[in-house]
Amino acid sequence: MQGGKIIFLNGTSSSGKTTLAYELQEQLPALYLHMALDQFRDGMPDKYRGLNAPAGSLGAEGLNVVPVVDAHGRHTAVEFGAIGKQMLGGMRRAIATMVNSGTNVIIDDIILEPEFLDDYLEAFAGLYVLFVGVQCPREVLSTRENARPGRFPGTAVGHFEVCHAHDLYDVRVDTSKDLPPVCARQVIEFMNTQTPQAFTTLSQQKRANCP
Repeated sequence: MQGGKIIFLNGTSSSGKTTLAYELQEQLPALYLHMALDQFRDGMPDKYRGLNAPAGSLGAEGLNVVPVVDAHGRHTAVEFGAIGKQMLGGMRRAIATMVNSGTNVIIDDIILEPEFLDDYLEAFAGLYVLFVGVQCPREVLSTRENARPGRFPGTAVGHFEVCHAHDLYDVRVDTSKDLPPVCARQVIEFMNTQTPQAFTTLSQQKRANCP
């Protein structure tokens, strides 16, 4: 392991990742920089942030919010096109560069596609990564989402299954049962007593599944 440390918070929209990130920053004695997907998304020009943008448009090539109807009913999906995925790859490597320089980082992101996790595994090879699953039930997510301005209904539920499909973390916290200070202490307790293994195991699984 080299450089700084990464605490990677993965969870659906409205699961409480950002609140937990702020609480960790307060409780941890060392400096941890908060780096979130939202910060990079908000840096994209509006023309690359589509709302049900048609195929071939700049909105579809960047980040596109689209309605979906499936077995879980009506919800909203966030889809990244080629340009959006290029930005995400750059984001992950920018974080790795910060960490290699010695800066500790708390990541606040959503694993929306299996390939996103694969790219994180590649970008963070050799780094200290504490992988945290930030979870809570669908009904709680929906209630929180409905109470937040500017949120598209059903987005959090749409993330629910794919976000945690890999099903392996160093620490899992349930923000519907425990307040942010308690969840933060659970993460810090792991850091103080154990060595994270989730990213190492996921990398080994990826290599074993490669032809």
